[in-house]
Amino acid sequence: MSKPPARVRLADAAFALFDERGYEQTTVDDIAERAGAGRTTFFRHYRSKEDVIFPDHDRLLELIDHRLATSSHSTALVAVSDAVRLVLLHYLDEGDLARRRYALTSKVAALRDREIASVARYQRLFREFIAAWMGDPTKSASLRAELMAAAVVSAHNHVLRRWLRGESADPVAEVDEAMREVLALFPARPSPSGSGGTTVIAFRSGQDIDTLLPELRRLMEVGPER
Repeated sequence: MSKPPARVRLADAAFALFDERGYEQTTVDDIAERAGAGRTTFFRHYRSKEDVIFPDHDRLLELIDHRLATSSHSTALVAVSDAVRLVLLHYLDEGDLARRRYALTSKVAALRDREIASVARYQRLFREFIAAWMGDPTKSASLRAELMAAAVVSAHNHVLRRWLRGESADPVAEVDEAMREVLALFPARPSPSGSGGTTVIAFRSGQDIDTLLPELRRLMEVGPER
């Protein structure tokens, strides 16, 4: 049987040493030696021992950005859900490695800081996309975009952590349901100008419907007074 690729051997060696000696006490040379590789090979695959733990965040950001960028006005919210699912599926594919990372970051403050910074980068991507989708440059709209992006990331992290702790049998179904709940909180965005359509405003009146309908039809035909 052929040996696993050097990148995989290095990751396996790193996590084994982190378990045995602790993260701070493990050096790049230790990892390379345990993996049967040299320093040059290590740095060909990873920039630092920290990168062994968080190897794919830049690629995940690119995947999110690409999925959001390929959406249209009408599919924007679908793209948000798809992007969240892409990230979750990546962690599910990692399997035990994702769980080992979760256990390690829960014990090492420097790694928690790195993880928090990575989550902030995800959230910024969603915030910028949602703000553009809303098409409203006001201060209040900027706050709404920030809150919505935070809700998106929180929903994903809630489901991911349940799976990492062994509490979720079907995390994909859970994240889809979580995103439906989050997106239901989003305000409806008006259609782009010039797209046409009819806007109906509901209100309560003491008049019966037969009396109101002719006037409503007249208003819809002539439009609002200017």
